[in-house]
Amino acid sequence: MPEDCRVTRPDRRLDREIVGLAVPALGALVAEPLFLLADTAMVGHLGTTALAGLSLASSVLQTAIGLMVFLAYATTPAVARLRGAGDERGAVTAGVDGLWLAAALGVALALAGWWTTPALVGVFGAEETVADQASRYLSISMAGLPAMLLVFAAAGLLRGLHDTRTPLVVAAAGFAANAALNGALVYGAGWGIAGSAAGTVLAQWGMVGAYLWVITRHARRVGASGRPRRVGILSGARAGSWLFLRTLSLRVALLLVTYVAAALGSDELAALQIGMTLFATAAFALDALAIAAQVLVGARLGAGDVAAARVVLRRCVAWGVAGGVVVGAVFAALAWVIGPAFTSAEEVAGLVTPAVLVLAVTAPLAGLVFVLDGVLIGAGDNRYLAWTGLINLAAFAVLAGAVLLWAPGGRAGVGYLMGAFAGGFLAARAVTLSLRVRGSGWLVVGAER
Repeated sequence: MPEDCRVTRPDRRLDREIVGLAVPALGALVAEPLFLLADTAMVGHLGTTALAGLSLASSVLQTAIGLMVFLAYATTPAVARLRGAGDERGAVTAGVDGLWLAAALGVALALAGWWTTPALVGVFGAEETVADQASRYLSISMAGLPAMLLVFAAAGLLRGLHDTRTPLVVAAAGFAANAALNGALVYGAGWGIAGSAAGTVLAQWGMVGAYLWVITRHARRVGASGRPRRVGILSGARAGSWLFLRTLSLRVALLLVTYVAAALGSDELAALQIGMTLFATAAFALDALAIAAQVLVGARLGAGDVAAARVVLRRCVAWGVAGGVVVGAVFAALAWVIGPAFTSAEEVAGLVTPAVLVLAVTAPLAGLVFVLDGVLIGAGDNRYLAWTGLINLAAFAVLAGAVLLWAPGGRAGVGYLMGAFAGGFLAARAVTLSLRVRGSGWLVVGAER
């Protein structure tokens, strides 16, 4: 059989590999927001003031944690490249360097966050009783911030070693421990919202302990040192800085959606909140395929096999678009019932439908974008992602500004704003990502980019 035929023909083994990586990764991704869900369920029974305080504190925490996700995305391709090049010892060592970087950043952020907790909470201008509850939760939660960053880096290391099942097991065990500890401390010990924060912190550090046990076994198996390497940490910091900028542009886009929705009106803001929650839910499913793409592309390029990397690209794109079609079909089928399911306010429920229909139509585009993003992250093409992220944000800002100036309100306003984000912003990302993968600039082979 000619080589070209073997390269272009769909590879069932590769499909199994993609699914084998993506399905456990999806479970781990879904488990992460369950921590906040468990906290919300426990604190919700303490009263409106405590729940409002949790909302403020979690907004700060989720922003900090979301911006630090680059620790996983920078570690995974670096480890996968070295493993693909046959240097498993170097792969584990690079992952350990990522852990040291995560620990250093985590401690620095935790100390700064603890010191500035009153100021961070004060930005929201909440009532004194709500601010007090938020400060209690946030100040205790800062002790778990290094743990969450270490979890990101550890998961990135194991994914780079083609192990997405261990992160799933650790995340599931962490969620179970979090729920049990919160119940014991919030109600059993009577600590209130402070007990919820303490329970989560203990569960997070328990996850770190489990990860370190697994990684230590890998290090001993391949003879890797657990000591920090200055050159490795600096290399990870450089790669991470570009991914941080890329992630920051995404976060600003999300904030811009909220700002424009708030200007349209309170009902429109509530409807967009439901729509964006659905978008985030779909993103978890599609991001699992992006993680598979990171791992497989990094390994193929590390092995010096450009043709195989392009096959991974094609197959992952096919899976991403197909996954988007499935998600879109689900959204379309449920478009008229999602609103009433989320809110009893008829005026808000009626505004949700156009947002869901826009998500249904653009879901295949989202699948394409998330997978291409994962491919370029796996290739270590972080600088390109960072700079084009700013370009994409500028394009979306123009569209969001148009909606803001026109400000039609009602169903049209919600539909246009969701269209600007799920259609315009994702379309801009699709263009910049597609232009890159059509060329060869991202196909840099070798153990290191």
